[in-house]
Amino acid sequence: GVTCVPCLCPHRVGCVPWAHLSPLHVPTPRPSLCPIAHPHPSSPSVVTSIPTPSVSPSAAWTSWFNIDHPGGDGDHESLAAIRFYYGDRVCARPVAIQARSTEWHLPEALGQVVHASPERGFRCLHREQPAGTACANYHVRFLCPLEPTWTEWGAWGPCSRSCGRSGTRVRRRSCRTAKNPPCPGRATEVQKCRSPLCPGNPTAGCPGHTLQGTVATAAGVALPGARVYLEGRPPVLLARSDVRGRFSASGLCPGPAANISAHRDGFAPGLAPITVTNGSGVAEAHLRLHRLEKPHMVLQPAARVREAGQDVTFCCKASGTPAPQKYYWYHNGTLLEGTAERSSGRLALRGLAPEQAGTYHCKASSEAGAIRSAPAQLTVLAPGQQSCRAEPEPSLVELPSECPQDASGSRYYNVGRCPASPCPGGPAELSGCGGESGLCCGVRRMELRQVPCAGSVLPLKVVAECGCGPCAQPRVLVQGRVTAADTGEPLRFGHIFLGGRKVGFTGYQGSFTIEVPPDTQRLVTRFVDGQQRLVDAVKVLPFDPRGGAVYQEVKMLRKKEPVELDGGRNNAIPLGEAGGREPVGELVLPAGAFLRPSGEVFNGTVKASVTFVDPRDVGTASTASSDLSFANAEGEIVPLRTYGMFAVEFHEGESGAALQAGPVQVRMDAGQVWMAEHLQKMKLWSLNPESGLWEEEAELRPAGGGRRRRREERTFLVGNLEIRERRLFNLDVPEDRRCFVKVRAYSNEKFNPYEQLEGVVVSLINLEPQPGFPSNPRAWGRFDSIVTGPNGACLPAFCDARRPDAYTALVTATLGGEELEAVASSPKLNPNAVGVAQPYLNKLGYRRSDHEDPALKKTAFQINVAKPDPNNVDENNGPVYSYRSLRECEEAPVSANHLRFYRVEVDKYEYNVVPFKESDVTSWTGDYLAWWPNPQEFRACYIKVQLQGPQEYMVRSRNVGGSHPRTRGQLYGLRDSRSVRDPLLDNTSGACVEFKCGGMLFDQSLADRTLVSIVPQGSCRRTAINGLLRDYLSRHPPLADNNHTGAFSMLAPLDPLGHNYGIYTVTDQNPRLAKEIAIGRCFAGTSDGFSREMRAGEGTAVTFECQERPAGRESLFQRLLSSPAEALAEIRREMGSSELRRAPPEVMDFASGAPSGLAGTRRTPSSQRRPARPRGQP
Repeated sequence: GVTCVPCLCPHRVGCVPWAHLSPLHVPTPRPSLCPIAHPHPSSPSVVTSIPTPSVSPSAAWTSWFNIDHPGGDGDHESLAAIRFYYGDRVCARPVAIQARSTEWHLPEALGQVVHASPERGFRCLHREQPAGTACANYHVRFLCPLEPTWTEWGAWGPCSRSCGRSGTRVRRRSCRTAKNPPCPGRATEVQKCRSPLCPGNPTAGCPGHTLQGTVATAAGVALPGARVYLEGRPPVLLARSDVRGRFSASGLCPGPAANISAHRDGFAPGLAPITVTNGSGVAEAHLRLHRLEKPHMVLQPAARVREAGQDVTFCCKASGTPAPQKYYWYHNGTLLEGTAERSSGRLALRGLAPEQAGTYHCKASSEAGAIRSAPAQLTVLAPGQQSCRAEPEPSLVELPSECPQDASGSRYYNVGRCPASPCPGGPAELSGCGGESGLCCGVRRMELRQVPCAGSVLPLKVVAECGCGPCAQPRVLVQGRVTAADTGEPLRFGHIFLGGRKVGFTGYQGSFTIEVPPDTQRLVTRFVDGQQRLVDAVKVLPFDPRGGAVYQEVKMLRKKEPVELDGGRNNAIPLGEAGGREPVGELVLPAGAFLRPSGEVFNGTVKASVTFVDPRDVGTASTASSDLSFANAEGEIVPLRTYGMFAVEFHEGESGAALQAGPVQVRMDAGQVWMAEHLQKMKLWSLNPESGLWEEEAELRPAGGGRRRRREERTFLVGNLEIRERRLFNLDVPEDRRCFVKVRAYSNEKFNPYEQLEGVVVSLINLEPQPGFPSNPRAWGRFDSIVTGPNGACLPAFCDARRPDAYTALVTATLGGEELEAVASSPKLNPNAVGVAQPYLNKLGYRRSDHEDPALKKTAFQINVAKPDPNNVDENNGPVYSYRSLRECEEAPVSANHLRFYRVEVDKYEYNVVPFKESDVTSWTGDYLAWWPNPQEFRACYIKVQLQGPQEYMVRSRNVGGSHPRTRGQLYGLRDSRSVRDPLLDNTSGACVEFKCGGMLFDQSLADRTLVSIVPQGSCRRTAINGLLRDYLSRHPPLADNNHTGAFSMLAPLDPLGHNYGIYTVTDQNPRLAKEIAIGRCFAGTSDGFSREMRAGEGTAVTFECQERPAGRESLFQRLLSSPAEALAEIRREMGSSELRRAPPEVMDFASGAPSGLAGTRRTPSSQRRPARPRGQP
């Protein structure tokens, strides 16, 4: 026997010795299956190969299992542990075992020592591997013998007679294994069936009757070549439709039970009754066939949290033609046998156990194909286990510069946060589809803290306790602008479709706003030019599912001018001949290929427009439709690599009526394909505008072709195509060399982990492999866009393990239409700034877009997408992850390698008493002192300040409650902004300073006019106030005191005003977008423009004249920060005793304050307010 060293085995299944291996496998010694403290006395033999046995029809492989990861001393996939988790999904006596890494490599390909036994399982130990390597993460499957069993009975076949005498019908089943031994029982059953009486002679049919009919598409276009059958009879062909879709048959009797069906490749079968039109014996039947469309998900399963013993229901729904009727459910990638309702997308789990936690997804299938849903996470909590901890997680905010640093030299303060994680529902919570609002972890209680800052105290609210409550339901929006790619002309009043449903129009300037429907995973949007000058744009728009708006620029391609063709002759249209390049291919249209919708051949003059998107020009990537994805046979959405896409339109020369075409030939020049392996996989695809997925039309096969001018041989890839409803096509190959690239965005160049930006749209364009095309060595092949979350973004990309430079990625990032800046790569590459350690950084070849030409933008970078080597520890920490390591990429800590963008800002600082992360709408907390009172709508307000002086100056706005009884005198927040020089005015700069808008507070019961004080840094004196603004404020009392000439105070207007007043207000569902638009208008000095160049003399609210102060003398702004008591005494002396009596004493409570008392109302001594103090102080 084998002695087992006592230990705690993986998954607590006990310690089991290895048995002798079956003859199918390489023999190995028999050490203990569990990790042992000391080496086994017998040194193990090296096993690097697990032979694959031939599979007989009487055996079948199980699904793949992966219950352990290569932590500890290795990877242990024991059969006992697999049975513990998966029960009888493994047979009692497996006869063979297979193992592969999660990267789908065999152990021998990795050169690793492994041990395998169908009786015991599989293991890989780190200590047995070559030096410097560790065990990969393996999954295994077992070969199980099948007992001879029958399948389920199939459906009853049609009755042998459609009318007249009784007939018979048959149903069948099959033996699941080879019939040795045979399955007991019969394979067929026969049953009698009754048929209705036939009109006329019920036994002899209706020889005097004639059936005439048509077969057409759903749009009414004639379908030639359709096969017509009489339903209820054995499949006997009655007729075929001609070129106009017409057919005829004789001897068929009309009646309510007489139906015919039509079948055609690429279309779902159609059914129609035979109807009598008159007494002439002529009957009619008209059939409409719908094009086969692969399923696509319209309802995704949602993540759920439950306690052990509770119930849960997952739901999914797919659409397509025909509608999917079979649904399959998977748990952690393994098919759940017998638990799914196959005819509907519902999975009900009762009395949950902890081992049922994990990911669930469904697969829907039809005769057209299959589609998989996104995975949904199920968390099962043990009794008493808390999903929402009462103690908040750390979250840091930066205090104003006048606040002292802590012992570590930091000016950051921990205000806490509650993670927006789901909570379990109560016992009475419904487990239905789409009816569960859910509970989430959120703020239960906040506390007011007082932070000493320069002799005063700064109020700050912190999260004191978290708890479960109703989940926030923020609006999810996509906003943007649609323009022509060549001229920038906006798409005015263009039509917007989601799927097949029209949802609105673009504005006069091409702007649009789309509210994302709940449970959306892919937002497929189609933009249509009503004037038909631009090609329809089908876009998969990125969005932030946590709420708020994401901004997206959409480019539409202009249709190519039509050429005139003779429909009665052979024609050829080149694809991609622009710019002096060789065409990628050509569209060959034989004589008689053009058809009217009735099916009639049109031989007259044809106006043909074929618009080609040429990937050899990287500038066309933004105009390409969809996201170059398709659903494979397993329903997984996988990427395509394009060699060009084209949109076609054919019209009659005189009437302009639309024409069909087919069959036509697409010929692609094989010389334009630089990767030899792509020649065998090239296909022709058409775009489904509802799902945004490409669907296969034909394969392109090598064929002989014409000659070049220099007579060298030219090889073509040829495929056939019918041009009917769909008009957008693609020359693509599926690409399986895939990876993910980790990118993060930051608010500044400090790259602090707690200053990451969410809601940033990061786009990646895959460029052509080397050597590329001579005229453009880096053409593009694919593009993707992802929105950053709290942990950055993982972008799919093509990659290569053998040649690091085979694929290059061009990456950009935008926030609200603003381009973020990438980290510099010259004159010296700094790995700490880029975010990737050496030597992997050199292998990636990181370079910013201005690397060789400083005049270029700094808003993009390129890298070689070098697939990480699993045996190289330097490459297993990002930023490139293998395709099956998406979860590792998404959960990677901020310390792991990643690529970076940052926001370029002039010196700016923001402080909120109630902390709020503008990139995460769910972090909003309802409080009277909240800067943003409504999480569904954000109103940004800015005041424009002109400063006349030799330098740039910092300007602060101090915002306190002005008129609301709950907030009067209490601080909302501070804003600092540095002025920007006007290039057209000497010694003049302008500052756009945010202030808290006046309006309703969070309870929506009473408005507050925020008391705003504007204080510039330096020796500045107020010289002018906008006349319209001054008049407005005087007409809307009370007035704020403006006795000190070094500042300006006002009670914020409740009206939006505009540039004529120097006030800029924008309302949007995204706070950052609202602020970006308002700043752009403020810089331009207009109410509808946008500029990044300061125009300090236009649209100004208040003007200050600033002078250079004597050496050693501080400005009022600086004295308020460093010595507030002395500065306030100086202000009092300047104001005089009469002004001092008018000013309420509480306005000087904070170091950065300026005089802001109320005027316009006279108070008696008894009515004067007490000095304000932070809440929570005695």
